[in-house]
Amino acid sequence: MNRSKENRIVDYLLDTNIFSYILKKNENVDKKIREVTRSGSEVFISCITYYEVKRGLLAVNATRQLADFHQFCTDYEVLFLDNIDIIQQACEIHADLKIKGRPIQDADVLIAATAITRSLVLVSNDSDLLRVEGLSLENWLQTDS
Repeated sequence: MNRSKENRIVDYLLDTNIFSYILKKNENVDKKIREVTRSGSEVFISCITYYEVKRGLLAVNATRQLADFHQFCTDYEVLFLDNIDIIQQACEIHADLKIKGRPIQDADVLIAATAITRSLVLVSNDSDLLRVEGLSLENWLQTDS
């Protein structure tokens, strides 16, 4: 992720809702992941997404999907909330949206803050995230992304 600005390679953070399409073997999402990694971009998931996906799979004992999930997390890095700047950004996002009367879920706030702080494009199918100022968003379920 340490690249010069002249390089302009964009890196991505996958939201939980996009990850569920990976587990469902969605062709658009699979194709886009292959495309961006071939171009030199990196793809990440947040520890929040890790938690949301894994708890859901464990709750229904989805053995095959748990194996797929484990493999994905071996191939792609899981980003942690290991920087106070991420928490500060999350606080600012939460406060801004609360003041505007348009709050979103805490998990989404933390994922968005991770993307903003680490200069990543968040890949999501969640229109609520459009409310977050300063967040770069793409939706790989749409063919024009």
